[in-house]
Amino acid sequence: MKLKQIGKQSLVDAVVLQLRDTIEQSSLSSGDRLPSEPALVEQLGVSRTVLREAINRLQSIGLVAVKRGFGTYVADRADLVNCVKLIRTTMAISSNDLVQFVEFREAIESKAARQAAKMATEQDIDQLESLCRRMTEEGQDYHEALHLDLVFHLKIAESTGNKLMLHVLEVIQEFIIEGMLRTTPKPLPYLDSRRYHMAIVDALRRRDPDAAEKAVRAHMDLLLRRLEEAENAKADDPRPSA
Repeated sequence: MKLKQIGKQSLVDAVVLQLRDTIEQSSLSSGDRLPSEPALVEQLGVSRTVLREAINRLQSIGLVAVKRGFGTYVADRADLVNCVKLIRTTMAISSNDLVQFVEFREAIESKAARQAAKMATEQDIDQLESLCRRMTEEGQDYHEALHLDLVFHLKIAESTGNKLMLHVLEVIQEFIIEGMLRTTPKPLPYLDSRRYHMAIVDALRRRDPDAAEKAVRAHMDLLLRRLEEAENAKADDPRPSA
């Protein structure tokens, strides 16, 4: 792989785009290993922190797979074209556009929560509680927490037994991740996150469809408020956008 050094503005985005283009245009195949972290840092001229955030973003959308202790690998080549298109879209999508995806999620996930309150097994609910606790452990890696958050919501849809609900969320998961990136503060608000997610788990465990739907809607309302705040902050910022 031959990579060009990039400038200092929008570093993570620039690394994501360059790695994406390199994978797309190269002869790399599914399962091929990318250069080591030190080699990528040197070729790109960025810090390890920037590189790791970019790799985490590429992993979250399925373009690469990270195997701890072994390295980073190209994901399934058959999915790369779709991933590339989705990356281009999510990189350009505005907060106002993301509002529509959250509203769509709310419609799907509130229905999924009602169904899960009736259909989820005790094992399903135990797994959801475990995911909730793992994602909200103090000191949890930011991007790992977001990944677990996504898995949590997909698990609710899976537990309904309605495959179409699950597939719809899988189709828009890149936009869900992008929404999470823009609405989840750093450092992670662990206690708030646990409160909202455990409210869903508790409602499912009580087999209470109304409470489950209410908990999901409260969570989505929080995301909508944060997107609005992010858009307002951007509008109030006197600095020119990069």
